[in-house]
Amino acid sequence: MRKFLLALVLFLGVIFIIGKYAEIQAIGETLRHGDWRYLGLALGLEVIWLFNVAMTYWVIYRKIGLDEKVETLLLASSGAYFANVVAPTAGASGMAVFISTARRRGYSTARTTIAGLLYLLFDYLGFLCVLSLGLVVLFRRNDLNIPEIIASIALLSIAVILVAMLYLGFHSAHQLGSALAWFARQGNRVLKPFVHRLYFSENHAYEFAQEAAIALYELRHKPSDLLLPALLGIFNKALLILILFLMFKAFSVPLSLGTLIAGFSISYLFLIVSPTPAGLGFVEGALTLALSSMYIPLGAAAVVALAYRGITFWLPLAIGGLSLRLLESR
Repeated sequence: MRKFLLALVLFLGVIFIIGKYAEIQAIGETLRHGDWRYLGLALGLEVIWLFNVAMTYWVIYRKIGLDEKVETLLLASSGAYFANVVAPTAGASGMAVFISTARRRGYSTARTTIAGLLYLLFDYLGFLCVLSLGLVVLFRRNDLNIPEIIASIALLSIAVILVAMLYLGFHSAHQLGSALAWFARQGNRVLKPFVHRLYFSENHAYEFAQEAAIALYELRHKPSDLLLPALLGIFNKALLILILFLMFKAFSVPLSLGTLIAGFSISYLFLIVSPTPAGLGFVEGALTLALSSMYIPLGAAAVVALAYRGITFWLPLAIGGLSLRLLESR
């Protein structure tokens, strides 16, 4: 069954790439006209970004009592990215890659899920630090619009929910279990007309909460252990900002520091809150419009946006497909 699902995901990946072939061609043609010194450096930084993601997971795993090799987490995190894009299910496809790896290697799937939530939290908190600067730049330039405000509120709401759930896990397994059971009941109420059965188990919610509380126990007494993954989350964003800067340099487009921070903030914001997987289509458009509103010529803004997405979206996608296959073969 697992091999069938892997084959299905890879098949969906092929279909996805075929459907986006024209866009891939446009990105390839755009990159061909850039300065390869800067483009090569950006490719190197993207590889470092992939390793930084794996290292963040590795640090979190160790803090909650999971012993996993960083190379396995590199394959899992890259494969999860691929799965989330070609089989978008609100992040469940990517989490399934980590859970499947945990089951094969014999450690707790509940702790693995907590590690994923912690990674997501640090990723959002790291970005919120950058976003706050970007919103200040947009406000001072009178470029802050309703869509950016709504998207920022949505992101902040997600981060608050994550913090609240983890706070419950820190302090009370019973309270976390009750909250998860409530979500299970609401989910069952919504899905019952379609599946005609109880899809989520409230008992499993309490069992998960017990495992989660054990995993979070050490962090509760050593909050300083959260500092390193938080710093890695910020470094993650710094790498992406540098890649965007190199795209400007590769195509000789002048920019200011404020434009760089604001442009990145808009692109990553719509990557998170976009209804499409990894912000496909939304990020390119939002980044182009944001840059053009900050006095970057529209044609140059479109070139920078396409090149940036070629390196930060399509390259990890290709590596993710290969990683998923390697993870299964291992």
